[in-house]
Amino acid sequence: MDKISLIVPCYNEEEVLPILYDEVNAVTRVMKEQEFELLFVDDGSKDNTLDILKQLHEKDERVKIISFSRNFGKEAAIYAGLQNAAGDYVALIDADLQDPPKLIPEMYSAIKNDGFDCVATRRATREGEPPIRSLFARAFYKLMNKMSKTETVDGARDFRLMSRKVVDAVLSMGEYNRFSKGIFGWVGFKTKWISYENIERAAGTTKWSFWKLLIYALDGILAFSTVPLIISSFVGLLFCFAAFVMIIAIIVKTSVVGEPVAGYPSMVCIMFFIGGVQLFCFGILGQYMSKMYMEGKKRPIYIVAYTEKDAK
Repeated sequence: MDKISLIVPCYNEEEVLPILYDEVNAVTRVMKEQEFELLFVDDGSKDNTLDILKQLHEKDERVKIISFSRNFGKEAAIYAGLQNAAGDYVALIDADLQDPPKLIPEMYSAIKNDGFDCVATRRATREGEPPIRSLFARAFYKLMNKMSKTETVDGARDFRLMSRKVVDAVLSMGEYNRFSKGIFGWVGFKTKWISYENIERAAGTTKWSFWKLLIYALDGILAFSTVPLIISSFVGLLFCFAAFVMIIAIIVKTSVVGEPVAGYPSMVCIMFFIGGVQLFCFGILGQYMSKMYMEGKKRPIYIVAYTEKDAK
């Protein structure tokens, strides 16, 4: 009997967890020939998420719990789930039911019968999402695919089912600064994509603000591309060339034509502009150095405060 581990990262999801559990139960009743493990990773929630998970474990031994000592972020929760999943096949799914559990049988069949190593999902449309957010999301995917050799599919969700060899490949990348969408693309393997219409949250509110998504996008670019460093180098080279041309022009203008050099205001504007470009390039370099700094510390990606075994 194949065992499927279902990993559910949770952060302040007390309202939606009972609904999700019922939806997942409906799927497991259909897939009677497979054994299920429901692994909930509580990412330092501040509401009653952990208490609800404890109640679910009391009535269903398939429910496993990993609770962090604080909020480490969704990427850490995904990594913790993958590390602790015992299944032959491992699925990732969000708690908010924007990822429909009813797709799991189709995903399992594609791996088991059609020769795929992984089945991933993407949103066919962004209907219901704020226009500005949709605009920036599309721009990010286009920019990411131009700047990186790792393909990132537009509208890709974290919802996917993977064989054990794919999970092991992902876990082999033990970096501290994680961008799972890029990691899944980087490890490769034969992947089938399933598209579905955008679904609103079943309950609760999103934890992803525009600012958090922007920071996440920048982390993805820095994790899988060195193009920003190349851009800053070319900008520096361009300004060196421009400065050389301006010096020659000033010398010729002053010695041949006899016209005096322009004064203080234009010089200040040029200095401020060049200074801004330098700070911009230093900022790009600083971001890469900060990632190296965090990797060099070798800190744990997460710290566990509680598991269902502690209740015994």
